[in-house]
Amino acid sequence: MAEPSAYPEFGFRLVRSRSSVARARAALRARLGEWRAGQALAEAGEVVLSELVTNALRAPASGDRMVGVRIECRERGGLLRLEVSDAGEGRPVVRRVGALDTAGRGLVLVEALAHRWGVDERRGGIGKTVWAELLAPGVVPGPGEADVAAVTVRAGQSVRVDGAWRTVCGVRSERYASGGLFVVIGLEEGPALRLQAGEAVTVRTGGASASRATEARVRSVAGPVSSS
Repeated sequence: MAEPSAYPEFGFRLVRSRSSVARARAALRARLGEWRAGQALAEAGEVVLSELVTNALRAPASGDRMVGVRIECRERGGLLRLEVSDAGEGRPVVRRVGALDTAGRGLVLVEALAHRWGVDERRGGIGKTVWAELLAPGVVPGPGEADVAAVTVRAGQSVRVDGAWRTVCGVRSERYASGGLFVVIGLEEGPALRLQAGEAVTVRTGGASASRATEARVRSVAGPVSSS
């Protein structure tokens, strides 16, 4: 598993529904509140994210492929990065619209509000990732989080269970009689989690030193831990 990002971040996926734009805005608003962002940044960030998500939902994609969103605070709180990934073809282009046009202003707003923006190949799949970065002076980032597959969880990480964070003491994989894979995640407090290998789990992200410190604390409390 790759080393967690040194910057607070979190991500989630959205179904292809008009209500997903509101969900993305609400998630960003909640996180920026935790990061103590000012009103101007929160309003600009919501507009930018709304436009990026709207464009991604409109991009033709086969099947019911979901849209991925990633929100990251970089440079010790000086930069807010918003990423939206979709499996659609093509690349977004800024359209110069007239005063009477009622549509096509999305990327014009993104270009006006963002410090910079761009398009990258989608990591690990087809499609693209459209990103925008906004200047974020005064933001105080806290611990980040991300949704990962249960099979990738490792001892020493923190996972969210019923709204609370629990430290992972050990992880083991087992197979169903039918051949399917599931994962048993042992916790420092409370019963173990028994999940399908691909089921999403929310983990707390942080720097490498924080991860090592957490794992050392787990070992001092629970003894040796195992991982698979």
